[in-house]
Amino acid sequence: MKNLQPILLSGREVLPLIEGGKGISVSNGESSGAWAASGGVGTFSGVNADSYDDQGRLIPQVYYGETRRERHEELIRFAIKGGIHQARVAHELASGQGRIHMNILWEMAAAEQILEGVLEGAKGLVHGVTCGAGMPYKIAEICSKFGVYYYPIVSSARAFRALWKRAYYKFGERLGAVVYEDPWLAGGHNGLSNNEDPLKPQDPYPRVLELRRVMRDECGLSNTPIVMAGGVWYLRDWEHWINNPDLGPIAFQFGTRPLLTVESPISPAWKKRLLSLKKGDVFLNRFSPTGFYSSAVNNPFLHELKARSERQIAYTLDPVGEHQTQLAVGIRGRIVYVTAPDKVRADNWLNQGYDEILRTPDSTLIFVTSEKANEIRTDQINCMGCLSACVFSNWSQNKEGTTGKKADPRSFCIQKTLQTISHSSDTENQLMFAGHNAYRFATDPFYKNGFIPTVKQLIERLLTGD
Repeated sequence: MKNLQPILLSGREVLPLIEGGKGISVSNGESSGAWAASGGVGTFSGVNADSYDDQGRLIPQVYYGETRRERHEELIRFAIKGGIHQARVAHELASGQGRIHMNILWEMAAAEQILEGVLEGAKGLVHGVTCGAGMPYKIAEICSKFGVYYYPIVSSARAFRALWKRAYYKFGERLGAVVYEDPWLAGGHNGLSNNEDPLKPQDPYPRVLELRRVMRDECGLSNTPIVMAGGVWYLRDWEHWINNPDLGPIAFQFGTRPLLTVESPISPAWKKRLLSLKKGDVFLNRFSPTGFYSSAVNNPFLHELKARSERQIAYTLDPVGEHQTQLAVGIRGRIVYVTAPDKVRADNWLNQGYDEILRTPDSTLIFVTSEKANEIRTDQINCMGCLSACVFSNWSQNKEGTTGKKADPRSFCIQKTLQTISHSSDTENQLMFAGHNAYRFATDPFYKNGFIPTVKQLIERLLTGD
């Protein structure tokens, strides 16, 4: 394999190997600090990061506010304190090597406020900020204010063009790189547009080539690196990208492989589950309350969500067209109208114990057990506003505190499940994000007999091409 040459990122020459920043407590100061200490770019998650007391004990994120707005403010305080803590840990472990980045989601609650709070409280410790899940126009201005570099995550040249023309051209000197994230293969939330078929993955090479063309010809960014993210496992598979004059400077981001390291904070049960995955076990779905597609392990948690949506029929409030058959809904038995075949399906589900009927924003009904209905309602009531806008609870961080739409019972509380899987051994009944190449843990000889490497050992392995 071609030798990897150092690349200039966030003001320093480093290995072109970047740790992908994964959500709540899944990439933290320990993992990112170890990655930077090995000469690459470590990335800790700034999404509700863990914080600790003076005795080093984890501070549980328990909410006491009586209203969503009050809990939302508590969440912001947790997030800022946790982000500062993780930045300090990463800085100390890096020992002056590599670079430390922070990853945020633009669609997370109070993204701007949290980012400014962490950068203010951890001045000089964070060198760059990666940001995706939305169109982060303000990221350039905020990072420039604090003298750090910004790394927008995009899935198309079109998206970057819009960001550049609207905002980034004013702050071009702080653009560290553009992260191209494959919307079909990456783990977590994916940037698939309405024009792209989720079942028909596209080769990333022509898409990244087009991104480079836009950066070079329209933005004057010939030497600004592009970071390839999503689907990267063996670097030998990407040899034709390395030192390719058409692509220009390239770095590679690894999100899934760093999960299985000694420094990775995920539970032993999660690590063991990763070693047993098979091809196709990661499922691209649209259940996320963000409204984005996301990729996660197809476990009982997702099975239940799929089944919930499959037990679904359309209804009208008045008899219209084929919707002539009455169906009583709710405690008060309010009448809605469904088709005759759907009434038969509804009766079957009710007889099977799915005896709670919940309305969705799309004029459909879903059928769940009483236990599941109570869980859904409780989670919606306990919403702490972890997203800028939530499909599941109808929270919005606007003045009204709501999207104005009916809460969608086909989704779930993402804060609850990600906090649970990050701090427990329950990998079956929680959302378990992973990239689509996660099945390769089971076939890669590096992990034979359940071997779990240190971050240093992983990076040494990556540099061989494997």
